[in-house]
Amino acid sequence: MPSAKTFPLPLFAALTAGPALVVGAGLWWLGSFAPTCALDIQQSLVSPDGRFDLVIFSRNCGDSTGSNTQAALIPAGSDLPEDAASFASIGAEADLAPRWDGFGNIELTLPDDAEIYRQDEAVAGVTVIYR
Repeated sequence: MPSAKTFPLPLFAALTAGPALVVGAGLWWLGSFAPTCALDIQQSLVSPDGRFDLVIFSRNCGDSTGSNTQAALIPAGSDLPEDAASFASIGAEADLAPRWDGFGNIELTLPDDAEIYRQDEAVAGVTVIYR
């Protein structure tokens, strides 16, 4: 039976690490061309129990997006991440008149004429009431 040939460790490391470094550097370089989004926070309200921040913001990702207003729930005191998932999103700049009611629910006012992209009924176990 023929014996398996083994590579010396330095040669094996060079043959595997070299291409991985080239691919990683290439992906990092290509990532620098990806568009980034600017977040404009209009309002932030802490929940009655102090666990969450209700953040009303708009996301501008260059020429491809128009006016928008979004609402997200994040841990209290955290910065709004660039890729924050909103639970409410409309295609207009608007004052959503956000508030926490006495039962710990979120209340938002959506304009009648705005295009609604997202309108979740609950987020992180908190009920959302749209007026």
